[in-house]
Amino acid sequence: MSNFGYEPRHGWRAALACMVALAVAMGLGRFAFTPMLPVMLHEGSLDLEGGGVLASLNYLGYFIGALSCAAIRVPAAAMVRGGLVATAVLLLGMGLLHGFTLWGVLRTAAGVASAWTFVFASGWGLRRLAETGMHRLGGVIYTGPGIGIAATGLLGGLASRWGADAAWIGFGAVALLLIAGIWRVFDDGGHASERMPAATPAAPAPAASRAAAGQDGGSGDARALVILYGLAGFGYIITATFLPVIARQALPGSAWPDLFWPLFGLAVIPGALVGAQAPQHWDNRLLLAAAYAMQAAGVLLSVAWPDVAGLALGSLLLGLPFTAITLFAMREARRLKGNASAGLIGYATASYGIGQIVGPIFAAPLAHRTGSFTVPLLVAALALAGGAALFAWVGRHALRPAGAA
Repeated sequence: MSNFGYEPRHGWRAALACMVALAVAMGLGRFAFTPMLPVMLHEGSLDLEGGGVLASLNYLGYFIGALSCAAIRVPAAAMVRGGLVATAVLLLGMGLLHGFTLWGVLRTAAGVASAWTFVFASGWGLRRLAETGMHRLGGVIYTGPGIGIAATGLLGGLASRWGADAAWIGFGAVALLLIAGIWRVFDDGGHASERMPAATPAAPAPAASRAAAGQDGGSGDARALVILYGLAGFGYIITATFLPVIARQALPGSAWPDLFWPLFGLAVIPGALVGAQAPQHWDNRLLLAAAYAMQAAGVLLSVAWPDVAGLALGSLLLGLPFTAITLFAMREARRLKGNASAGLIGYATASYGIGQIVGPIFAAPLAHRTGSFTVPLLVAALALAGGAALFAWVGRHALRPAGAA
């Protein structure tokens, strides 16, 4: 028997534990590389193109991990625990082991571990919130990546004093401390019901959503979601990977560049909370269009207004809809497919992952040759703007009365 219990007061316990799990897996395990990259470049242990490859290998690992989740038959809580421990060990390995090949293996494995933790912690936590009747705490879970990103950004700002090796080991130690604090929460006693990841909340789809799924869940809409969600992965990841490097190029010698990445992370937190409160009857495609447009403006600002104010505002606009985009995409998949949405979410996640893989290996060589990230950032902004326009078109077309011209 699980010792978790289903009283409403346990909803907060589940939400906070999953929040910390995502902070470790995403903020530390996945995105600590962003503030560490300029330090490793400065120390000469890595060049810009190598940094792009390591980033893409991490996103490749995330892609592989996300695809593998549907085939895993291990209890969700055990997968969360395993993914968290692996994340901490791999962070320590980045400081204790050296060489590009070893780092490539570690970053790929870290991507796999972060995907497993994200998927299984999301499913476990959303199911617990459904059982306790506290669905609205779902936004709390998805503040975790923002909290982790902000923490790595602030700690990474000190890394130039410690050196990259000490900083990676410090990140690993912080991860172990956080894992110890939530370890006992993820104890399900091996329930069979916990063996499959839940990609969407466990609550039954409302009748209107089920009806819409039957009428509106055609292959064309599903394909549009998969393709356009991939544009989000490509559009944000160039800035999310190279923001401190971009800021250093724009503001040489300034103390500000180390602060834009934690600002991005802090913006994720209110974005997740507000996004989770969006009424269910609002059109997800129009919400996604607005979120894409916001991120496109954020990316464009770093090119058009490359000073402290422009980079700060750009970081905020990029971070605010970061996890809200994922929430809206999950809702749209559920609208289209109802309780059978897991497959569509898997394909959409894979598309998003491909966009993330392509982004750094496209941007780094181009920035190296031109000496600037201007062209890659403009392409990223164009991808996001195009996705926004297409989501808006699909949404408005669906709202048009039958027979209208």
